[in-house]
Amino acid sequence: MLKVGLTGGIGAGKSEVSRLLVECGAVLVDADRIAREVVAPGTPGLAAVVEAFGEEILTEDGSLDRPRLGSIVFADPDKLAVLNAIVHPLVGARSRELEQAAAEDAVVVHDVPLLTENGLAPLYDVVVVVDAAPQTQLDRLVRLRGMTEEDARARMAAQADRDKRRAIADIVIDNDVPLEQLRERVREVWAELQRRAHGQGSVAPAPGAE
Repeated sequence: MLKVGLTGGIGAGKSEVSRLLVECGAVLVDADRIAREVVAPGTPGLAAVVEAFGEEILTEDGSLDRPRLGSIVFADPDKLAVLNAIVHPLVGARSRELEQAAAEDAVVVHDVPLLTENGLAPLYDVVVVVDAAPQTQLDRLVRLRGMTEEDARARMAAQADRDKRRAIADIVIDNDVPLEQLRERVREVWAELQRRAHGQGSVAPAPGAE
């Protein structure tokens, strides 16, 4: 089994890269999706979040109001740390369960938004960073996700900067390109990951990667 850590700044297009890797044959462990599952209605995770932040972060149907919670924690590093302390251990436990269920020869891609920030690179055989210029990230968050510019900038500022992400990368995928070019680059990366998974040599970094 080859364990791959996939990360990138918000709005860099990491979800598209993970989708393309799944098309190639990767087993995906999506930390964002798991993070939603562990705070679903009726879970101990949601109860802990409500205890920490109050019932105002719930919608009328009792589910987590993610935009409301996001506006609170991304403006206050201490509150973000409280949320992370609740959610991250739950996500980690579920991620390990999914990894252990994969085939022995699988390429398991862990889609982890905060891989850099939490110092998780040593947990993976290969770290792949999806990279985009900050202006590209901002444009996507405002235009495609409907965020205000202020909210988008706050979320970007709460993450590691571009240089720190690239510094931990074994492979960098440039996503300031059209979709077809991105697709070609992902195919190249998949071939490299397959070689590593089958013991046929090390993965070559992208041009410009550290």
